[in-house]
Amino acid sequence: MVRRRSSSVKGLSASEVLDEDVDVTFMVWLTSRATTDLIDGVLAPTELNGDEFAIYSVLTAAPSITPTELARWMAAPPTTVSSYVKRFEARGHVEREPNPDDRRSYRIKLTPAGRRAHRAAAELFVPLRDRVAERLGTQGTDVRAALLTLRTVLDEIRSTP
Repeated sequence: MVRRRSSSVKGLSASEVLDEDVDVTFMVWLTSRATTDLIDGVLAPTELNGDEFAIYSVLTAAPSITPTELARWMAAPPTTVSSYVKRFEARGHVEREPNPDDRRSYRIKLTPAGRRAHRAAAELFVPLRDRVAERLGTQGTDVRAALLTLRTVLDEIRSTP
C-alpha cells in the first residue's frame, strides 16, 4: 500500500523561480514534483498513485507488453520494472504470460481487476488532464513540442557514455 500525504505544500511561484534563475534541468525536476503531487492527490481515493496509473495506462494501451518494452516506456532499469510487476501481481492486477517470441521472457497484461483499477483512476484523472489543457489553451501544442524536444535531448544524453 502506498502511503498518501495528507496535504500539499505550496510550491514556489513563477516569479520566485525566475528570480533564482533556475536552469532547465532543475525546472524539469520542479515540474515533475508539482505534477506528481497534483496527480497523486487526485488519485488518492483510488488504489493507484500517479506512477502506477501511468504504468497501467501503458499496459491498457496494448494487449500485453514485455518487461523490456515497459522499461523503455518508463525509462527505468529492469530491476525497477520487476519490482512494479511483483507489486501489481500481488494486488492481482497483472499476470505474466509466456512470450511466444522469446521463451526466456514473458509478457505482462492487466487482469480484469487491474483494468477496473485503471478505469477508476482514469475517471479522476481525466478531469485534471482537461483542466490542464484548458489552462494551457493554445500554448498546449507548443508546451508539448518543447517537452518532447527536451525528452529527446535527455534520452540522447542518457544513451551516450
